[in-house]
Amino acid sequence: MAAMGLRRAAVAALEGGLLGRVPAPSATAARRHAAHFTFQPDPAPSAHGQTQKMNLFQSVTSALDNALAKDPTAVIFGEDVAFGGVFRCTVGLRDKYGKDRVFNTPLCEQGIVGFGIGVAVTGATAIAEIQFADYIFPAFDQIVNEAAKYRYRSGDLFNCGSLTIRAPWGCVGHGALYHSQSPEAFFAHCPGIKVVIPRSPVQAKGLLLSCIEDKNPCIFFEPKILYRAAVEQVPVEPYYIPLSQAEVLQEGSDVTMVAWGTQVHVIKEVAAMAQEKLGVSCEIIDLKTILPWDTETVCKVHMPVFSIVTITAYSLPKVDFSCLSVVKTGRLLISHEAPLTGGFAAEISSTVQEECFLNLEAPISRVCGYDTPFPHIFEPFYIPDKWKCYDALRQMINY
Repeated sequence: MAAMGLRRAAVAALEGGLLGRVPAPSATAARRHAAHFTFQPDPAPSAHGQTQKMNLFQSVTSALDNALAKDPTAVIFGEDVAFGGVFRCTVGLRDKYGKDRVFNTPLCEQGIVGFGIGVAVTGATAIAEIQFADYIFPAFDQIVNEAAKYRYRSGDLFNCGSLTIRAPWGCVGHGALYHSQSPEAFFAHCPGIKVVIPRSPVQAKGLLLSCIEDKNPCIFFEPKILYRAAVEQVPVEPYYIPLSQAEVLQEGSDVTMVAWGTQVHVIKEVAAMAQEKLGVSCEIIDLKTILPWDTETVCKVHMPVFSIVTITAYSLPKVDFSCLSVVKTGRLLISHEAPLTGGFAAEISSTVQEECFLNLEAPISRVCGYDTPFPHIFEPFYIPDKWKCYDALRQMINY
């Protein structure tokens, strides 16, 4: 009960800060807690019909609404989702679809995911919410030893591929050690699941719908600092963005910069600074899917293959001659909020070194969080902001 009380108090504090339920801060406080990035929206998509102005949590709600409307077996469950969730991502869905399809669970992450596995094995579509990515660890055994291995251990007789696990992720400005973590690298070591992180409302809706439709268990991490800070014109109707396909947001010739989630907006600012101050042309890549990640776009020197390779239920992207980014630029900077040691930047760095070592003009640079618990008042010093990334880029250019 004590742990539950602490959890509720932390949620209330975060909700108050994010949802405007506390008095407006003074100008000094506003400067002190200013975001470490500027959100840069993508152009409004025109290929999917009518669009509507949405922030990121509203785009998630729209995706869930589309999924429930399309699939009568789809259910949404988690802590407090019935009233809309602490970040309001499920607002109105219980009233629209009924208490049998959108319902609360006990405060037990292991039970939430275990229940979701059972729902998915019966053939229904399970959409589970973990209230914060920091609290996904009690469900680690269910995800890694059960969900990820269900198809393999049954010889594909059974699977829980229709399970999607959503969780708010990353730093938020005042979340401290239990509401700021980025645990994607823990799950990147686990074959059998997919791990996806969007950078914007348009990406969030398309990628979430792709996760729900995918025939593998998916973990969908949502950058919570973007829930309200990120606003775009988002298609109202359902649409799908392919998984395991990174996106080149800006072409360049001197440095390749790779990130995902919130950090994409940080490296966009760094690229602009590098062009203005150093005359350096940066190629920006949003990885989007952490597992299985798109090696072709980032680094791989490959020969053409004219068929899709299928391993269990994974369909890997068709290979072609394009997008050999690091081969072209000779330099690579990878940035993420998670700690440096064992972070997913290390996997990318190792793969690039193996694939295009002779093309590198400088050591690969990783600009990440420190190997400490995520701090509260020292968050501005912990996060890999644009100044740290710019300094690392300058050192690469001068190597």
